[in-house]
This record gives sequence, C-alpha cells and structure tokens, in this order.
Amino acid sequence: MSTETKAPAQAEPPQLGKANLLARIALIGVLLAAAVGTFAYLGGWFSPNELTPARFVDGFDQVNGVHSGFRRNHAKGVGVSGFFESNGNGVRLSEAVVFQAGRVPVIGRFSLGGGQPYAADKPDTVRGLGLEFSLPNGELWRTAMINLPVFPFRTPEAFYEQMLASKADPQTGKPDPTKMKEFLARHPETAQALTVIKGQPISSGFDNSTFHGLNAFRFINAAGISIPARWLLTPLQPFEAADTTSSPQDKSYLFEALIAQIHRRPLRWQLNVILGQPGDPTHDATVAWPAGREQVDVGTLTLDRIESDETSAATDINFDPVVLPAGIAPSDDPLLSARSAVYSQSFTRRAGETKQPPAITPADVRKGE
Repeated sequence: MSTETKAPAQAEPPQLGKANLLARIALIGVLLAAAVGTFAYLGGWFSPNELTPARFVDGFDQVNGVHSGFRRNHAKGVGVSGFFESNGNGVRLSEAVVFQAGRVPVIGRFSLGGGQPYAADKPDTVRGLGLEFSLPNGELWRTAMINLPVFPFRTPEAFYEQMLASKADPQTGKPDPTKMKEFLARHPETAQALTVIKGQPISSGFDNSTFHGLNAFRFINAAGISIPARWLLTPLQPFEAADTTSSPQDKSYLFEALIAQIHRRPLRWQLNVILGQPGDPTHDATVAWPAGREQVDVGTLTLDRIESDETSAATDINFDPVVLPAGIAPSDDPLLSARSAVYSQSFTRRAGETKQPPAITPADVRKGE
C-alpha cells in the first residue's frame, strides 16, 4: 500500500476561476452552435436548394397529392407472409445467418409504383415486392425490389428531377413531353436504361414476375472476404405474357389474380445472388452487370398468406434497404443512403396521419378464398 499523501488542493484565485468558468461557457456555446449548424445544414436550412429527405417526400406530395396514411410511393398494395428456405449455398459468400441451411419467417408486401393508392392496375406499372426476413439471432434483413432489370436513375437528384418533370399537366392529364425530353437529354444514362427496360417482356401478374434488388451490396464471408453482389427473385410459376392490347375490366385485376392464386396454392421464387467481378459498377444501378456473371441459387421464398393493408403486419414495416444482417453491407451506390432516408421520412409522415381504407380491403381478400 502506498504511503504517499497528496498535498491539499489550492483554491483558484477568484479572478482565474471566473475566467475559466467564462471560457467553459464559451466553449459549450461554440459546441452547441456547431451542433445546431450541423442539423441546420442537414435539414437544408442554410441551402434552400439542397435535396433533403423532407424535400424529396414533398415532391411526391406535389406530384401525387397527399393521401393520408399511405406510403408516398408504392401506395397501392397488399401484405403477404411465408418463409425462406435456405439451401446452404450462400454460406461461402456471406456469414449472414439467413444463408445457413434452414427456414426463416418472412413478411412482405406486393405493390404498384406511384403515390396514387386507388389507381387502376396497368400491366406496365412498376411492380414492387418488399420483404423482411426475421433471423433466429434476432437480426432483420429488409429488401425492396421491383420488376425492372435496371433502375432508371443513377442518383437521387435525377430521380427527383424526373419525378417533378413527370407531373401531369392539368389540361392534358399527361406529363409535359417537352419537360421529359429535356430531362432525358440531360440524363442519357436514363434513356439507355429505359431502352433496356422496354426490351424486357412484361409478365401477366405478380406471381410470374422476376423481382430485382438492383442496387449492389457487399457480401462478407466468415473468412472476411468481401465480394460485390446483387440479387433477384426468379418465379417458379411459369411465365405468361401480359395482355397489353385490351383494357382490363376490373381496376384491381392484378391484385385480384394474386389473391386467388395464393388461396389456391403457395407461390414460390428462387433467390439468386449475382456475383460481381472487378470493374463491374457498384455505384450505378442503371447499368446491368454482364449476363455471364456467376449466379448462386441460395434458396427458395414461399409466400402462402395474403392480407389487406388494413390487417397486415407489413403495413407498418419500413422496407429500408440498409437494414441488413452481419455479412451483408451497403456498397458505394448513392441511392442506398438516399432510399433509406426518404423511406424513413415517408414512414414518419404516414405514421402520424389518419389511415384511410386501402383499395384492397379485407373483404376483397376473403373473396378469393
């Protein structure tokens, strides 16, 4: 035990103590000002032209109108649930528990793109599928996919610019063709992506649609090896081409067909992971990787239950694409952080609004039983 004794502390002279106190207060003031300034910058207060999540969601409201309680995009939809059965093939690619052989529960939502919750179904409207995998270790994996092979926009700014340009003219009910032409002239990557999209055959329904993750991610395996990856869901239901020559009689015909199909039998998709090679772009979702890239079948998604947005647990899920398990990480794609922030802003707004009845009601779901 030490026998040292400490000399009694000497009190500061009154003037020095006061000066130190004032210095501390001044330092706290500087730190608070810096913090407030940071939040102000992030909120776009000092730069009114900055594209913030709030401004992005305002754009959806400006183009589509405000529909209380609905998602700002993919407003029309239904909830589904089922399970994912991993075959174990993904273990060499990623340490994520979801790829270990076995079954995990899944909650999801089929939807149509756009902010109009009561819009009529059309064969060429973008179809979406959001999924949440609940892993046995308590982790979640969320993904939001669409039925396009590439995404039309490279950056959040391009998406926002096109959204405003596509606002319907009150006189014609259609977008101003001049604005759209000017947008495509400024964004040749979008024009190129649209050529790829238009070259893809349209399937007859949700059940036989292929859903693409689009954005690149990083898969990290147990040895710490990282590889760029994308994924897609390939339907095990046979492809049937959509009828684009006649107008459907029922405005929710795609959802009605989906309801009837799931009541008849479970629907299944194969989850394939596409492995990137050096030089494959991970920051640009408008460009597909070469067709010859290795694809690994990692398991099967089965959806066997369907519900209205009124009763489905999926209604209150934010399908944030950066909610990822250990073993999967975001890439350098700027759309990922933007999607996460905008989804969060949209979720916060609709959570505070009075919910309106969805287009597909519980009674509609029961009709297909």
